[in-house]
Amino acid sequence: MTNTEPRQAENYAAAGRRQPTGWVGMVVFAGVMLLMLGAFQAIEGVVALFREDFFLTTSNGLVVPVNFTAYGWTHIVIGLIAVGTGLGLLAGQMWARVVGVIIAGLSALANLAFLPAYPVWSSIVIAIDVLVIYALTAHGREIKY
Repeated sequence: MTNTEPRQAENYAAAGRRQPTGWVGMVVFAGVMLLMLGAFQAIEGVVALFREDFFLTTSNGLVVPVNFTAYGWTHIVIGLIAVGTGLGLLAGQMWARVVGVIIAGLSALANLAFLPAYPVWSSIVIAIDVLVIYALTAHGREIKY
C-alpha cells in the first residue's frame, strides 16, 4: 500500500459531499431574519389587539376591511410560525426551507394588506420578506449539514 491510496480515498469521499460555499451566510441571514421578523410580527399583532388607536387608519381604511383583532391574530400566528421556522432553518432542516418561503410570502401579503395602517414598518417587513425568499430559494441548500 502506498501513501497515495489513503489520500485518494479521502478525495473520493469529499467529492461525494457538497462543500458549503460563502453563500451559507445568506441562509443564516434568512434564519436570523425569520426569528426577528417573527418576533416583530407577534409584537405588531399584540399592538393590533390592544391598541387600535396606534395605527394611522381605522379598520375601514385597510385593504381588507376587517377589524384589527383579525389582523392581530393573523400577525401573531405568522410570527410564531416564523420564529419556529427560523430555529429549524438554523438547525439545517429541509422542512424549514419550504415553510420559510411559504411563511415569508404570507407575511409579505399580510403586511401588504396592513400597509395603510402602518406604512413604513409594513414596507420594511415586505422588503425583508423578499430577501428571505431569495436567500432560501437561491442558496437554501448551502446550510444543509
